[in-house]
Amino acid sequence: MSPRPAPDLNLRRDQVIRAAREVAESAGWAAVTMRRLAGDLGVTQPVLYSAFASRQALIDAVAQQGFGDLADALAAADASLRARMRAYLDFAAAHPRVYDAMFSMPTGLPFAVDDTPAPLRRAFAGMRAVLPDDTRAEVAWSLLHGLATLEAGGRLAPGQVQARFELALDMLTG
Repeated sequence: MSPRPAPDLNLRRDQVIRAAREVAESAGWAAVTMRRLAGDLGVTQPVLYSAFASRQALIDAVAQQGFGDLADALAAADASLRARMRAYLDFAAAHPRVYDAMFSMPTGLPFAVDDTPAPLRRAFAGMRAVLPDDTRAEVAWSLLHGLATLEAGGRLAPGQVQARFELALDMLTG
């Protein structure tokens, strides 16, 4: 009898991340448990723990993948501040639970330091590329994050979305 081939850990990790994102987007992060994901994927919980040491490690992986996706969205946008701002806000609106993992939930991911993971650096670089310096890019990022978070939470008047966008753009370019 031949030994069983070793599982492809990268494939397994991708499957678990994809499943976690789907559950989070449809039912919220409280519904994302290792037990539920194991059942959804037809594996045992130890199989999941072979890919992620903890639920937090899985959430951090979802966040990193989200930053990679955001970086791709920013890179695909025209090289203008307007287009990059719109791409950022559109990403946040289209993936609200992934955005939560990226910015609102506790994380072990280091930001703005030497060992910041590459997907986070790429996402920031996508905004930095259309602004004159790091400080202005950080302020732009903060402004967009505030708009995205407050709009998602229903804490801003819905009829003023475009007016807020234009004012933010004017503030950053003025």
